[in-house]
Amino acid sequence: MSDVVPSEKNLTPALNFNVEEVRRDFPIFTQEIYGHPLTFLDTAASAQKPNCVIEAIKDCYSNEYANIHRGGYFLSQALTAKYEEARKTVQNHIGAQSEKEIIFVRGATEAINLIAQTWGRKNLKAADEIILSQMEHHSNIVPWQMLKDEKEFTLTVSPIDDRGNFLFDDYEKLLSEKTKLVAITHISNALGTITPLKEIIKAAHKVGALVVVDGCQALPHMEIDVVDLDADFYVFSGHKVYGPTGVGVLYGKQELLNEMPPYQGGGDMIRSVTFEKTTFNDLPHKFEAGTPHIVGGIGLGVAIDYLKSLGFKNIHDHERALLNYALEKITTVEGVELRGRADHMAGILSFTMKAAHPHDIGTILDQDGIAVRTGHHCAQPVMDFMDIPATARASIGLYNTKDDIDRLIDGLHKVNRIFA
Repeated sequence: MSDVVPSEKNLTPALNFNVEEVRRDFPIFTQEIYGHPLTFLDTAASAQKPNCVIEAIKDCYSNEYANIHRGGYFLSQALTAKYEEARKTVQNHIGAQSEKEIIFVRGATEAINLIAQTWGRKNLKAADEIILSQMEHHSNIVPWQMLKDEKEFTLTVSPIDDRGNFLFDDYEKLLSEKTKLVAITHISNALGTITPLKEIIKAAHKVGALVVVDGCQALPHMEIDVVDLDADFYVFSGHKVYGPTGVGVLYGKQELLNEMPPYQGGGDMIRSVTFEKTTFNDLPHKFEAGTPHIVGGIGLGVAIDYLKSLGFKNIHDHERALLNYALEKITTVEGVELRGRADHMAGILSFTMKAAHPHDIGTILDQDGIAVRTGHHCAQPVMDFMDIPATARASIGLYNTKDDIDRLIDGLHKVNRIFA
């Protein structure tokens, strides 16, 4: 997606994608908020759930539930097969070479902490360096800071410009033999910037550094091939991919995962236990201690199948048209300043208004049934860089329409009238 000036071609609905039919897959859109249609523009925080995911969760608890792995009876074996099939769905979707490279976790936050506390604790030393970008989510900053306090390595920030572009030339100059890890977002949750990920990874590998990718904002909007990217680690959360909360994925190259110690101890991650010694299970179970979020994993697999049934090109084209339409329309609102206008953008509009604080903007929009996110979006360093405390953020999902954008714009005009 880009922020180019929209043309009539840009605004043409994607072929084979009927957004009104898609919206009927999401029961939440049958309700009104304060007497107004629900206009949900906060998909970057968490996506709404289609009926197929809701029904899969309900059916699992109603008709199929048992604890998985090691159960010798029908229900346990059947649900184990379904859970592991979901793992293969994820594997195939992101192009991983083996299901052993797919670790189910609670979300991207846990995945990054797992990498920091296993690979990082084992491999990083005081003379080493990690490079982060200026626009990382706190979940891709704080785990490394916590480890830095213990290991005393250097954290270096790769800059962005005032439009939110990742400055690749500056990043390349930072890389050195001291650089052991680059932790980078695929798409900024605060600005919508799409980073030049393949080039970032290639440059890091030239100096022998590994790359951890926060893919939370990318998975819902584009096809991902971790082998083509050559990503060492790629993480995402299920709830942002139209799946359940409480489940996510850590992809890691098998040779790296094999060398990493377990993150937690308990059931399922062991091969044998005595009071003298424990031997650990094979991948992926070595990193999945205890009873997993069984229904969450299955629901995530269903969500991915749903997205694939719609077609990622259709989703991309639909969301790009809406983004371009929104970029055109928002310029008609007096006093709006976009806080992300990178050359390559996903469907995120982060903005401020001269007339009102972002929290006031969000409150007024909510009165008309319009849901946007306000605050620092767990990206305070971005706000500090722009010298602002917060933004209002409208983010686009596959179920959004031009009417949603029009209602947002009308709401922003209303903000100006109230604070005039």
